[in-house]
Amino acid sequence: MGTITDKKSAGQSTKVSRDAASWGKDAAKNYAVMRRFPRFALDVRLQVKMFQNGEHGACWGRSTEIGQDGIGATLTGSLENGEIVTLEIPLPLTPYPIKVRAIVRYRQGLRYGFEFLTLKEAQRETLRRVCEYLASRA
Repeated sequence: MGTITDKKSAGQSTKVSRDAASWGKDAAKNYAVMRRFPRFALDVRLQVKMFQNGEHGACWGRSTEIGQDGIGATLTGSLENGEIVTLEIPLPLTPYPIKVRAIVRYRQGLRYGFEFLTLKEAQRETLRRVCEYLASRA
């Protein structure tokens, strides 16, 4: 598998696999196979709260997919890989948005992938039920 160089603004570079850089349909399928839990289409408006440059901030986005361990979204703000944020996500079957801590696992343009962190048992159960519901509608 070939690699390409990803140029950073500070003159640093890192090696990125060609599949990860192109993120084509085949690469997305292969990545989905590696996931611990399947993802399901979900289009809801979500809020992201972060702490950057010594200040609290927030931005809005739209989810694209969700699983029991994470969510994909397109955002209006800018985050870095490894950044920890709080997500407020309105879910089907729930009267109030779920609030979860998450880490940015990937970024491609305005698209982000988040992994949920430290879920409470009730949150984990809610996500499981929502995913079952979304699976039944597919």
